[in-house]
Parts: sequence; C-alpha cells; structure tokens
Amino acid sequence: MSHSTRRSFLQQTATAAAAAPLMSLRLHAGGSDELKLGLIGCGGRGTGAASQALHTDGPVRLVAMADAFADRLQDSLGELTGDAAIAARVDVPEARRFVGFDGWQHLLASDVDVVLLATPPHFRPAMFEAAIRAGKHVFLEKPVAVDGPGVRQVLAAAELAQQKRLAVVSGLQRHHQSSYVEAMQRIHRGDLGRIRFARCAWNMGGLWMHPRQPAWSDMEWQLRNWLYFTWLSGDHIVEQHVHNLDVVNWALQGHPLRARGMGGRQVRTDPAYGHIFDHHAVQYEYPDGVWLFSECRQIDGCLNDVSEHLYGVDGEAHLGGRAQITGKHPWAFEGRDNDAYQAEHDDLFASIRSGEVRNEGRYVAESTLTAIMGRMATYSGRQVTWEEVLRSEERLGPSTCAFGPLAVDPVPMPGQQGRR
Repeated sequence: MSHSTRRSFLQQTATAAAAAPLMSLRLHAGGSDELKLGLIGCGGRGTGAASQALHTDGPVRLVAMADAFADRLQDSLGELTGDAAIAARVDVPEARRFVGFDGWQHLLASDVDVVLLATPPHFRPAMFEAAIRAGKHVFLEKPVAVDGPGVRQVLAAAELAQQKRLAVVSGLQRHHQSSYVEAMQRIHRGDLGRIRFARCAWNMGGLWMHPRQPAWSDMEWQLRNWLYFTWLSGDHIVEQHVHNLDVVNWALQGHPLRARGMGGRQVRTDPAYGHIFDHHAVQYEYPDGVWLFSECRQIDGCLNDVSEHLYGVDGEAHLGGRAQITGKHPWAFEGRDNDAYQAEHDDLFASIRSGEVRNEGRYVAESTLTAIMGRMATYSGRQVTWEEVLRSEERLGPSTCAFGPLAVDPVPMPGQQGRR
C-alpha cells in the first residue's frame, strides 16, 4: 500500500468513525450484544487467534476475513468451520472474504467491532493505526513493528486508542498467564530486593520453510516465507525473542538504555532461509546499572532453553518452566497454569463488554523496540541506544507492495554495513 493511499484511507476512516467507540462501549456493556470479528492475516497464528476469540464468553461471530492469498484464507476458514465447538459462530460469506494487498482496507470499512491483526509484523503499524481510526477494538499480535518508524506509529495509535476508549490487547500472552502474573506481583513488591542483573533465552531448533515454487514471484516467495526476511519479521530476535525481552522489561518496569551484541548465520545458510541470522547474543543496559544477558537461537541439535531469570540481592526468580522464587521470600507457583493464549482473548472481550477497556499498546511497542535494538546491535556490531533506535528514520521494506520482482538484501555483516 503506498503512503499516499494510506494517508487518504486514514483520513476517510477517521471522519466516518468519530463517534463509533463510545457507541460501541454503550452497546456492548453488560455482555448482552453480539461482537462481530474481522480477521486480518489468515496464517496459523491468525487462525489460532480467531479460534480463541470465538471461544470467549458472550455472543461473538466471525464475519469477515482478509489475506493477501486466497488459499490461506480458504484454509483458515475451513479449519475454523471444521471445529464443531465454534462452527456456528463463523459467518463469512464470499462477499466478506477480502483477498489481496488492499483486502484489509475493505474489512476495516465493514461493520466489524473487533479486529484481529495477525499479518507479518511489517504491516501491523499501518493496519493498527487504521483500525483505531476506524473505531475498532484490536487484538494486536506481537511484535508490532520491524523498525523505529513503525514503533512510533504504534505508540501514537495506542495513545489515540486510549483517547477513544478502544481496547487493545497484544499477543504477549505472558501478561495473562497466572504463574507470570503472580511472580511479577511478588517481584514488584520487592521479594527479590534490588535486582542486580537478568538473563533470558529463546533457544530452539528450526521452524517451517516453504520451498519456492516456479510460479511464485519474488514478493510471493518472501511473503510465504516471511520469517526469514528482516523487512517482514524483524528477524527472529524481534519476531520470537520479544517474549523473553518483554518479561524482563515487565519485571524491571522499564526499558533498556543501550545494547551491544553479536550474532550470525552459521548453520541456516541456504538462500531458501532468506537473509536473517540464526543466532543472536545481546547485552542490554538498564537504568541503575542493571544488565540483561539475552540470547536466542534457531539451530537444530542444540540445547533448548526458553526462560527468564532475575537475580536480586535478596533472591532469584526463575520463570519459563515452574515459576519460582528462591532466597529470603521463597515461593513456587502451585496448581495448573492457565491457557494464556485463551486468557488474553478472554480478557480482551471482557474489557470491551464491561466498558473498562484494556490498552496494552505502549508496553508491546516498547518490548518490540527492545528487540529491534538488539537486532541493530548484532547486525552492525555497534552499541546502539534507545533514543537512536526510536528516532531512526530507516524504514524496512518496499514503499509499495505488489507481486513481482523484489531483491533480497545481503546477509548483514557486522562492522561493514548499516544497522538494519
């Protein structure tokens, strides 16, 4: 979508939707009225989000879907209608199945109340802003951007959502997970004492890859393998490791000041895997001299570790498995943990119906920027600061999306290239 077309669309939707949020809150307070859903981005995560939204309490119906590819939309629709528990809540006739790069605009122009944004991260800032201007409540999958300009756009839209009393819940589901919530309550009340340092990791094997087909253009190939292109995913430090970085930001109740690190592409070197790194290690400096030692890896046959750890003068917190605190105030989470993916949607829809809307836009944007800082540090080999990344004018990806040729950027070489 070109920048000029987007500006025109945003101006039109802003005018048309000026009174929509308050009307929506009045209409749905008390939980007696149906909420209509629209899904933008019909891949695996989008389909999962739609399923979870349709499993929430109260009348809810999926009425519109949009995706760049007809086959992805159709597969998603088939999976949702094939689930007997929610099939009756799916009502998406042909006229409300929007395919192509502009399909999301048609969906936002419809009368949906809640939008689920699950496209590749590159597209989320513009879509989020447009959804808020159109008066829609939003489930915003993480990460919310791939560069500084995108993060700034999300921050501004989140502020607008606050003014318009629109609910925004992000895909950082640990904020809705019982064990994490209880652990954070204890950390924030001081059970660890002064936190000295932290470490976190998302180390795992490889993920899916779709071999290129002869009929695919460059653009289609990259979109269907969006994980492996920085302009689409932000690299896996942004797309995936953002979860762990978010937990540390949450615990420290703030964001880092600067970052330095290293990374590379050692095993996953075939061009079929785009140009992203397969490992990153970053040191983040927070206020008061607190350091975070962060690492993420997607290489088969290695030690797996997905966890967060905080070390204070009075104790330690270990999260990611069985949440526990050791030291002066020992504690361990008891009982069975909840399904956080379902809980985030339960909380979103409960907040809409109650009129006491949640807004998670700022912290998901700040956690996304934390991850972008790490990528810029590993790609460049430089130390980068929060303000430098936030104020950056570097926009990743083409200004206009269309099927056809699209060159792949070279693999980043620290010390030799820019900070992308």
